[in-house]
Amino acid sequence: MNRVCLVGRLTAKPELRYTGSNIPYTRFSLAVNRTFNNANGEREADFINIIVWRRQAENVANYLDKGSQVSIDGRIQTGSYTAQDGSKRYTTDVVADNIQFLDTRRQAEARTTQTPYDFQEAPTSSPMNDVNIDDDPFADFGDNVSIDDNFLE
Repeated sequence: MNRVCLVGRLTAKPELRYTGSNIPYTRFSLAVNRTFNNANGEREADFINIIVWRRQAENVANYLDKGSQVSIDGRIQTGSYTAQDGSKRYTTDVVADNIQFLDTRRQAEARTTQTPYDFQEAPTSSPMNDVNIDDDPFADFGDNVSIDDNFLE
């Protein structure tokens, strides 16, 4: 069985490309944190190459940016090619079968406009203090959803 499940952040904005037969695809690198700290007490990450095809590739290119958090379900694919210098190179990629966007549009926009805290001073407010209870967390998800109380009958 060849299955891979990953959660991580994109290291760069994905670029949509097309094959010679006009099939859309995109390649990007996903930074996935390791579950343990190194000898210096720091958390390291692995950078994993991802390939996405067809409609999902178009969605990834249109809606994701550097730093977007995603969950990927896919399979490992290996390959090889001959480099310009004549040496044989080997590749390992994850071909994504399913991608879940884990950031909301608001979170993604906030991430691009945020400036990091100056750690010399404590922040005067936390993000939790700035939450407006009237904000609809599902406002970015399209049409309204109506659930009838009798939907199980």
